Amino acid sequence: MATDHAVRTNKITDARDEVVQDGSGASTAVINAFIRTVGERVRQSRQRKGISRRALAELSGVSQRYLAQLESGSGNISIALLYKVAHALGHPVDGFVGDEDPQESETVEMVRLFRSADSTERKRVLDILHSGHARLTRRHRICLIGVRGAGKSTLGKMVGDALSMPFVELNGDIEEQSGMPVDEVIALYGQEGLRRLERQALERIVSTTDDVIVAVAGGIVSEPQAYDFLLQNFHTVWLKATPEEHMNRVRAQGDYRPMAGNPKAMEELQSILTSREALYGKADRTVSTSDKSVKESLRDVLSEVESFREPPLPSTLRENSPQRSPSPAPRRSSSR
Repeated sequence: MATDHAVRTNKITDARDEVVQDGSGASTAVINAFIRTVGERVRQSRQRKGISRRALAELSGVSQRYLAQLESGSGNISIALLYKVAHALGHPVDGFVGDEDPQESETVEMVRLFRSADSTERKRVLDILHSGHARLTRRHRICLIGVRGAGKSTLGKMVGDALSMPFVELNGDIEEQSGMPVDEVIALYGQEGLRRLERQALERIVSTTDDVIVAVAGGIVSEPQAYDFLLQNFHTVWLKATPEEHMNRVRAQGDYRPMAGNPKAMEELQSILTSREALYGKADRTVSTSDKSVKESLRDVLSEVESFREPPLPSTLRENSPQRSPSPAPRRSSSR
C-alpha cells in the first residue's frame, strides 16, 4: 500500500486504513469544512513562500497528487504527512489546524511575540492584561509567600496592625479547621492532603473577605492548582532572603529541626530556593529582607502593599463588580 496515496477521501480511517465510525459527534459537513480549511491554509502558506507544488513535493517527500488533494480539501491527510508539509514550509503545524489562521490572527501573533519575549517583558505584558481584572478579583487581599524564615508571620502581623487589616496564617487556619497540628495532618494525609486543605482554606478566605493579609507555607507554590488560585485571588509579595538568613531566623525561633542530624541541611535549603525561584518569581512584588532590620523590611512591605490598594477602582468597575454581603473577618492568627 503506497504510503501517501492510500487515502479514503473525506473518510475517517484507523491504523489499517479501514473506515471507522466517527464517535466525536461531529457531522460530516463539519469535518469536511475543517479539511478544506487545512488545505486552504497549506495552499496560502505555499504561495506566500513563492514555491510551486512540485517544489513542495520534493522538499516534503509528499507526492504532488496528494498535495493537490490536500489543497483542494479532498484529501484527509495524516498527522505525519502534515508535519512533513509544515516542516518543508517552515510553518508551525498547529497553524494549519488551529481555530485561527496564524497569518491573520492577532491572538496568534501575540502568542508568537510572547513566546519570544524574555521573562521581564512577559511579566510586563501580564501585568497590563491582568491589571483591571486582578483589581476586581483580588480586591485588597494580600498574600505573603516565601521559604520559612523569610519573615512572613512577623511582617504579616505588623502590616495587618498598621493597616487595620486582619492577619491570617494559613497553617493556623488549617489547624483550627482540622483540629490537629499541621505535622499530624502531614503524617496522616501526606503533603497531598495538606495541599488540598490549603486550597480549601484559601477558598474560604476568598469567599468571606476582601481585606486580609495572609501568610502561606513556602511549599504551596509546588502545587499548581492551589498556587494558581492564590495568584488569581490575592496580590502577592515574595519575601526573599539568603539561605543563611533563612536558616538563622528559624534557629532563632528555637526550631532546630531543619539542622537536627542533617549535615546537608544548608545544601538542601539552597536547592529548595533554587528550584522554587521561578515559582516565587510569579509574585506581583518581591521584597528582600536580607541585611535589613524588621523596621526597614516593614517599611518596604508596606510600600508594596499600599501600591495594591491605590488608586481606587474606577467607578464603572465598582458599579459592575459583584456585591458581597457582610461576613465575619477570618480569624486573626498569632505570629508563629
